[in-house]
Amino acid sequence: MPSIYQFKPRFQQLLAPILTKLAAWRISPNQITIFTIALSLVYGLLLALYPGNSWLWVGVPFFMLIRMALNAIDGMLANATGQKTRMGALLNEMGDQISDVTLYCPFALIAAISAPLLVLVVIIALLAEFAGVLAVCVGATRRFDGPMGKSDRAACFGLLALLIASEVAPIWLNGLLGLMLCLLVLTIFNRLQSALNHDGSEQPKQ
Repeated sequence: MPSIYQFKPRFQQLLAPILTKLAAWRISPNQITIFTIALSLVYGLLLALYPGNSWLWVGVPFFMLIRMALNAIDGMLANATGQKTRMGALLNEMGDQISDVTLYCPFALIAAISAPLLVLVVIIALLAEFAGVLAVCVGATRRFDGPMGKSDRAACFGLLALLIASEVAPIWLNGLLGLMLCLLVLTIFNRLQSALNHDGSEQPKQ
C-alpha cells in the first residue's frame, strides 16, 4: 500500500550534508535519538498546558518534519559510522512510541475533538507498530507497511493540528480521525500478512 515511508531514501539524500557534520562532531546515534525524544516531550507538554494557543498547533507540522528528519538521521548515522547497537534499536523503537503518545494525546484536550476517538486512534497506532515489530518474532523483517505508518500518521496529525488552528467544524476533525482509524486497522492487517508471507529474501530496512 502507498505510504510516505516510500520517500524515505530521497529524504535521506537531502539530509546527507547534515549527517557528514554530525559524524565529524562525533555525535552518536543514541544522542540524536534521546534528543528527539526530549524535544517531543517538551512540545507535547506545551500542547497539553496551552491547548488554546493557536500558534502551537500551527507549529505541529513543522515540528513533525523536524522529528522525521532526526529519526532518519539517527539510523543513517548508525549505519555510516558503524555504531548500530542493540541498545540503539531498543531506544529507537521505545522512543518512537513515547514521542507519539506524548505528541498525540494533547489533541484530546481540544473541545471539538472526540477524546475517545482520539485515544482509540493512538492505541491502534501503537498496535500497528507492535505488529511491525512482532514480524521479527516469526523470522520476518521489521515491517513498515502502510497505508498509515509512522510518517503517514505524523502528516495526518500535522494536518489535524492546522485544522484545529483554523477552527474548522468538529465533523472534519473527527472525520479525519475516523479515516486514520480505518487505515490503521488496514495497516495492522498488511503488516501481519506481510510477516506471514515473508520468504527470507527481503533485506531489513533501516
